Amino acid sequence: MSKEKPSIPKGTRDFGPAVVVKRNYIFGVIKRTFEKYGYLPLETPAMEQLSVLTGKYGDEGDQLIFKILNSGDFLSKTTAADIEQGSKHITRKISEKALRYDLTVPFARFVVMNRNDITFPFKRYQIQPVWRADRPQKGRYREFYQCDADVVGTNSLLCEAEIVQMIQEVLTTLGLTDFTIKINHRGILAGIAEAIGEKGRESEICVAIDKLDKIGKEGVRKELLERGIKTAAVEKLEPLYDLTGTNEEILDKLTTLLSETAEGNRGLADLREVWQYLELLQSQALISQNTSGQPRLQLDVTLARGLSYYTGCIFEVKVNNVNMGSISGGGRYDNLTGMFGLPGVSGVGFSFGVDRVYDVLEELQLFPDSSQAGTQVLLVQFDKASEQYALPVLQQLRNAGIASELYPEAAKLKKQMSYADQKRIPYVVLIGSEEMASGKLKLRNMLTGEQQDVTTEELVKVLAG
Repeated sequence: MSKEKPSIPKGTRDFGPAVVVKRNYIFGVIKRTFEKYGYLPLETPAMEQLSVLTGKYGDEGDQLIFKILNSGDFLSKTTAADIEQGSKHITRKISEKALRYDLTVPFARFVVMNRNDITFPFKRYQIQPVWRADRPQKGRYREFYQCDADVVGTNSLLCEAEIVQMIQEVLTTLGLTDFTIKINHRGILAGIAEAIGEKGRESEICVAIDKLDKIGKEGVRKELLERGIKTAAVEKLEPLYDLTGTNEEILDKLTTLLSETAEGNRGLADLREVWQYLELLQSQALISQNTSGQPRLQLDVTLARGLSYYTGCIFEVKVNNVNMGSISGGGRYDNLTGMFGLPGVSGVGFSFGVDRVYDVLEELQLFPDSSQAGTQVLLVQFDKASEQYALPVLQQLRNAGIASELYPEAAKLKKQMSYADQKRIPYVVLIGSEEMASGKLKLRNMLTGEQQDVTTEELVKVLAG
């Protein structure tokens, strides 16, 4: 019988210790920031009832849900007639559970199930893996982490302002400086479409305008006409192409353009209120600029993500000095829990793309040395007496909070030093017969090669300092 070569499913990844330590560094920064703003951690099961997930992501999304076969004889309740009716019919017979597709639907389900026990407004963050039966390709996986933060049960725009602050704080703490937080409002998009006589077609309009930098005004005009937007409406969009100036100046120009639209006025009023909150909070997102001299928070009327579910402010975040898509995004929604029979629960949320954040920090070499720290010192032993002498020293180091190891056997010095080198352990302590007799241990810096003789107490002070 031949041995099977070990492998993992396509679209999944192993993360070695060096990568996990860096990912945990990112998670740590995000968690500390969320908790500072009053968000509490939530975890939901990897499995959900298939009925909970089905119908929440559209037909295409439903096809990407990983179904779990019923335990035991999963075909026991099926007949030949069931099989003849096709995969969609038989799936309901053989599968009652599925791996979660995202964190939003499980969150909505949790809120509804626990609505009598949780305190509203309810602030939660959730960092867990999700699964999608997608076709694996570069940058797209079947298993990946999502990192969401939402507050539900309030219409206050203070929440939007704090989201801007949290994004700013997380990214600057991670060492990023050249980034832009883009903000728009669903009402402004609807107002633009209404103002030019194409009510309800904001998605098509924004997709074309978003290409302005790539294809120019004439290219946008041509695409709008091809999409069936009337010539007169296309001409009315001309002022949008030149919406330059400060955020306040852009808001003023939009006020004139959208003065006759109720939705447009709602959106403008909301954004002005967000700006007012940020000014009172003395937000760095308003004060700071990216390396091109632009404000970090920018009003972008072409930002049109999530039009099928966002109802208010919309966010998107891009790092400007790396060729990559958005690393964060989100928005306001009015009916998160309506899918489970609890209508009218308004909320706002956003998420970080942790894999993209990781890639950005790696490319810009922004991971600090502390994020890669493992064992700080290795004690080298030569025989049984050396081992017995080293054990109390090892415990003193650990009691002082210093990550320490004793090589578990009296191997050759070269092998032990190679172990320290391969694990990038910065210090090694040699404990031989001379060191035991004198009480002075030999401390070697693996980076510089420098050595010094120290007592156990001095060793603790050097490594703890």
